[in-house]
Amino acid sequence: MKEILIVEDDSRINEMMKTGLEKAGYFCVSAFSGTEAKLLLKSRTFDLMILDLMLPGITGEQLLGEVRKSSSMPVIVLSAKDELDTKVDLLTLGADDYMTKPFELKELEARVLVQLRNHAQRDRTNCLLEYKNLCLDTEKKQLFVNKNPVSLTAREYRIMELFLKYPQKVFSKNELYEYAWEEYYIGEDKTINVHISNIRSKIKKVTEQECIETVWGLGFRLL
Repeated sequence: MKEILIVEDDSRINEMMKTGLEKAGYFCVSAFSGTEAKLLLKSRTFDLMILDLMLPGITGEQLLGEVRKSSSMPVIVLSAKDELDTKVDLLTLGADDYMTKPFELKELEARVLVQLRNHAQRDRTNCLLEYKNLCLDTEKKQLFVNKNPVSLTAREYRIMELFLKYPQKVFSKNELYEYAWEEYYIGEDKTINVHISNIRSKIKKVTEQECIETVWGLGFRLL
């Protein structure tokens, strides 16, 4: 269940939003001042915040600025002001959407749904490292080649993760070892060569295309 923080000092409007959104299947927590909201945000996380601008204590603009220092949580701003400059300023400050009072509850519900979907999609996209026919899902810890899953050991996964983070870079054995094993590289051995060979063999089962190039005297990189 998605959790929504409603920051609105008008108790009637706050309760109206809380009741309507909970009927729509969300769990809602109410705050009636910017200061109260700030305390709640320090002690727990929320999936979305609905934020009034005219608040006692910390203003909505100040609270939005504080939130954006550490969170990408969607924020829908509510305001009695309908000026274009106000909307532009708030979107620049970090608001994801803007609604002018008075508003229809059904429209708010629709905008909440859109923002939660967009945020989930952005999070999903950020979990993917892609290059040519390679895709690494960092959430599921899974490599795909031409959309086919390739099973990797933990060390092999870490090597491919580093390659896909910087697909144009040549990595020395030293760099690959220290990233994959998370310990100091003590000198020349065949460990990296063996792991690269194993990765190549596994990839070759799903494609004839070479994916890892040996750069003689320097190391390895993606093709």
